[in-house]
Amino acid sequence: MSSVTFRDYYETLGVPRDASEDEIRRAHRRLARRYHPDVNKEPGAEDRFKEVSEAYDVLRDPERRRLYDRFGQNWRAGQNVDPSDFRDFGGFGGFGGGRGRGASAPEEDLRFDFGGAGFEGADVSDFFEQLFGARTGRAGTRSRGQGRATGFDGFVTRGNDQEATLELSLEDAVRGGSQRITLGDERDYEVTIPRGVRDGQRIRLAGEGGQGDPPGDLFLRVRIRPHPRFRLDGKDVLVDLPVAPWEAVLGAEVEVPAPRGSVRLRVPPGSSSGRRMRLRGEGMPDPQGDDGDLYAVVKIVVPRRSTREERELFERLAEVSRFDPRRER
Repeated sequence: MSSVTFRDYYETLGVPRDASEDEIRRAHRRLARRYHPDVNKEPGAEDRFKEVSEAYDVLRDPERRRLYDRFGQNWRAGQNVDPSDFRDFGGFGGFGGGRGRGASAPEEDLRFDFGGAGFEGADVSDFFEQLFGARTGRAGTRSRGQGRATGFDGFVTRGNDQEATLELSLEDAVRGGSQRITLGDERDYEVTIPRGVRDGQRIRLAGEGGQGDPPGDLFLRVRIRPHPRFRLDGKDVLVDLPVAPWEAVLGAEVEVPAPRGSVRLRVPPGSSSGRRMRLRGEGMPDPQGDDGDLYAVVKIVVPRRSTREERELFERLAEVSRFDPRRER
């Protein structure tokens, strides 16, 4: 089962929730330079740049930041809502205190009468939750009807899009297929992973985001975990190929690990460490073009311990050889 975690704007910028404006500005400047599309050509860099810009756009503005701190991912729902605008709507007993349109008051002074039941000093977030819909339930279940607020027929809003990080192994990204994932709030889904999905790409789950009418979408941003053997370079895959000294000198046919299964490769005679040998089409799949390649990088390895006979042979080789690796470059 793949792991999925939510990231908020503070996490995106890498700052604490009590960060100062200067700290937020410095974090944005550093990350923007790092992921700007004109500078960073790696897959996913442009999407990361957009994430950082969106987070900074909200947290640099005191009013937007206050709404975000209060309502989290649903902060936009309360952005343009003034409680004084709903003074005498039908279906509600009215807001106590007789404040006229446009009047301002501290939130703790508001009185909401819902169906005759008074809530003196009620938290405004409770009001917005009733206005814009209840939170998502457990294990991916939701009530679609709760996206419309009772008493405000016709006053509806689309649910917010949400994003989570989906961590995959390199093998899972290569093969694709169906996987069951679980979110941090215990919702779970059966997700189809596209074959050859790249680091930074997003998988869209339509209608599984914030509640509303219609509900928002849930986007799973792919993060491919570092592999103990393989390294990614775009859609190409690199792997170190250990060879013995005599294999490097004489040549040999060896087995090379690959993301889709081991393959046989001929090491040419006279191969030095660092030499790359390409296996065409054995890298990351590309549904829209040619598949990536696998590059086996020669790494000459000597035995940690030698037998007496092996040592004598190496000593004999040292006597007869005129090869000097420090001069022949």
